[in-house]
Amino acid sequence: MADPQTGYEPYVVGPRARFGVIIPSTNTTVEQDLTWVRPEGVSFHYGRMYIENPGIDSNEKFSELILQIRASITTAVRDVITCKPTYMLMGMSAETFWGGLAGNTAFEKRISDQTGGLRVSTGAASCRAALEKFGAKRIAVFSPYQPIADEQVGSFFREAGFDVRAITGLRCVTATAIAEVGAAQIADTVAAIDSPEVDAIVQVGTNLSFVHQAAALERELGKPVVAINMATLWHALRANDIDDRFSGFGRLLEEF
Repeated sequence: MADPQTGYEPYVVGPRARFGVIIPSTNTTVEQDLTWVRPEGVSFHYGRMYIENPGIDSNEKFSELILQIRASITTAVRDVITCKPTYMLMGMSAETFWGGLAGNTAFEKRISDQTGGLRVSTGAASCRAALEKFGAKRIAVFSPYQPIADEQVGSFFREAGFDVRAITGLRCVTATAIAEVGAAQIADTVAAIDSPEVDAIVQVGTNLSFVHQAAALERELGKPVVAINMATLWHALRANDIDDRFSGFGRLLEEF
């Protein structure tokens, strides 16, 4: 049936929602993660932020990466909104934690202003919402980052009211090397930061492949394990009143 205001038929692709997804040009994980969990009638449309120098093997280089993101995100958003998405999803995480709660709020406003008022799901806000849904208070966090970025992540969660019992970065040397981190190293990292006092484990860094392992660890540890890509997708779906549930990708998408 045609829209009474425009006279056009609904979109054949993405009639329920069309997500504009912003990712770094170095990222190979987000697209695969979202493809695994795509509700019928929802489509993903990607804008890539050009990263010329992917080195992140020091605090200084990680800070340079953030500057590259800030320099290229405007173009990526400009390009992707030409396909008329209905909602924005951030497939990059460090910048959304930068500056704590106020930094994330300002980031969301910049994206909304540039897209003509579209709402947006960020990794930081999505992980916060997921932890609140689980009722978790004491958390342990891991990332592929350097200490300067882990400090920003920890500050965000503390400002949001969480007790951060542990936070550690894998200290990946390049942005592309994040996707090379294997399950064994991740399992060792989770074991090192987990304890009986921790209510939930949180993973940040969208190029870190963790979706299936997070679901397995939830069963093994008996506590929520939040993978940032699934949290951001969950947040975006529920913000669009899409209540589809999925098995095999963690409790968040199964129960809430």
